[in-house]
Amino acid sequence: MKINALLKKLFNKSDSKDIAKKRLKFALIYDKLEIRDDMLGNLQQDLIEVISRYFEIDKKAIILDIQRSDECSALVFNTPILSAKPCHGLPAA
Repeated sequence: MKINALLKKLFNKSDSKDIAKKRLKFALIYDKLEIRDDMLGNLQQDLIEVISRYFEIDKKAIILDIQRSDECSALVFNTPILSAKPCHGLPAA
C-alpha cells in the first residue's frame, strides 16, 4: 500500500476530486427534486384526503416537508392522529 493511501485512510481525508464529486451529486439530486410550492400544496391535499379515510387527523397541525441529505431525500408528513375510523367495507387483511 502506498504511503499516501495509508495516510488518507488513517486520517480519513478525502481528496478534492471526491469532494467535488459529492457536491456535484448533491447539486444534481437537488435540481431533480426541486418542487414548486403549489405542487407541494397539492400533494398535501391528496395525502390529507387518503389519510382521512382511515384516521381523524388535526388538519391544522400538519407539517409536510422534504428533507435532503448527501445520500437521499425524504418526504416527511407529520400530523397528530386524533382517532382511528371504523373499518366499514374494507377487505380483511
